Amino acid sequence: MDVSRLPYLFLAFAVTAAAQSTWKFAVSGDSRNCGDLVMPAIASGVKASASEFYWHLGDLRAIYTFDEDMVPPGTKPPNIIDYEIGAWPDFIAHQIAPFGTLPFYLVPGNHETIPPATRNQYLEQFADWLVTPALQAQRLKDDPKDHKLHAYYHWIRHGIDFITLDNASHDQFDDAQMKWFHGVLDRAEKSSAVRTVVVGMHAALPGSVGTDHSMSDWPLGEKSGREVYEALWRVQSEAHKHVYVLASHSHFYLEDVYDTPVWQGKVLPGWIVGTAGAVRYPLPKGVTPSPKARPNVYGYLLGTALADGSVSFAFQQLSEMDLLHANPGPEKEKLVHWCYTENIQKEPPPK
Repeated sequence: MDVSRLPYLFLAFAVTAAAQSTWKFAVSGDSRNCGDLVMPAIASGVKASASEFYWHLGDLRAIYTFDEDMVPPGTKPPNIIDYEIGAWPDFIAHQIAPFGTLPFYLVPGNHETIPPATRNQYLEQFADWLVTPALQAQRLKDDPKDHKLHAYYHWIRHGIDFITLDNASHDQFDDAQMKWFHGVLDRAEKSSAVRTVVVGMHAALPGSVGTDHSMSDWPLGEKSGREVYEALWRVQSEAHKHVYVLASHSHFYLEDVYDTPVWQGKVLPGWIVGTAGAVRYPLPKGVTPSPKARPNVYGYLLGTALADGSVSFAFQQLSEMDLLHANPGPEKEKLVHWCYTENIQKEPPPK
């Protein structure tokens, strides 16, 4: 063996090992309105990135009105009962199916609890995605007596604890969820095997840049959301774990959402990524468009987990051509164009 080549072999081994120790996952939320056209394009990009899973942060279908991808503008709507019966199966057929065998994690949004939809109906409809063997094993490992189906759950992958929280209605976070959350976080804080905590939810925690459309909108949300934030801050500042907070609910892309006077000195890395097809909102008052603040966009957040436990996030914006490639056929062109150019709301959403 030529020993002069050893340094190069060691270098090649180190580069290969570093590459193998990094991996990717993808996140976005709010796919009502035009999600049947946007989500296939997201699926195409996510699969091409070799991501290990996709995490949907809620608002699957509009429920309170007809989604435009199910009832295109200018067409006669079906009976409202037929729409309500078919809305969630439509989501499964047109928005989950394009991901194929890639693990798909769900978070409930407020539209999953808009009457006549209920949380219990959501749990029944999406039980296949909420009771996977991995999620069930983790739940029973945490508490062997917990045989209930929950909208909140967590799983650990490559040293990262991914925590899904349910703030889809104004009775959350309730006492049961808070007790569960503190137990999960306490175990993560004490575990040498967990270096990172990534939390995903629908509405952002209180005190964000998007505070006018967040958990600050209801009293229990303000109180319990601040408690969750403070607990996560302690994990970052005292246990020295990496902590990241992801949300959607507002239909734009925004970084550094907790870099506000409310959390001065306690800023956690946070993102809002409500860009999976819902009618697009203007940015919060006082926020100007930039690479970190993007209105009127579709896309997803790509997370790259690094060897040191940190996660690098980058927004992947979709073009109209991306949507056309994911939705071939002349019958789709007009609706794709409408979704790309007209699915925009000029006024901020109501609280």
